Formats: sequence, C-alpha cells, structure tokens
Amino acid sequence: MKNFTQDELNLMSIYNAGGTREGLLRELREMRGYLTSDEADLRTLTDSAIEKLEAISDEEYAGLDLFPEFD
Repeated sequence: MKNFTQDELNLMSIYNAGGTREGLLRELREMRGYLTSDEADLRTLTDSAIEKLEAISDEEYAGLDLFPEFD
C-alpha cells in the first residue's frame, strides 16, 4: 500500500463523504477543478493523494483510517 502523508489523510478525510475509493477520487477531482493559481500547494497535495489512491485497491482503501483527528 502507498504511504499517505498525514496531510493527504486529512484531505481525504474531508472529502470522503461517499465512503468509497471511487467516490473519494471523484470528489477530489471535482474540488481540484475549483483551485486557483494561488492554491498551488493544495493542488500538489491533491494530485499526490489522487495518484496514490489510483494505485491502491478497494480493499486497501477500506483499511485506511479516514477519520479526522481533532486535537
């Protein structure tokens, strides 16, 4: 399984409303379309998360802990 960074996991937690890998990919791609040139760091983070999500199986996705941790 790809190693997701904490920032990627946090981003994925926010957009994981559908609860499926394909749903999350769809939401991230849609959100990416609204990013402006000022949001290059978020675009890079989103691209990295999408790339890693595309490379894992649905079973691996199901094993991810996508519940945000608010301290």
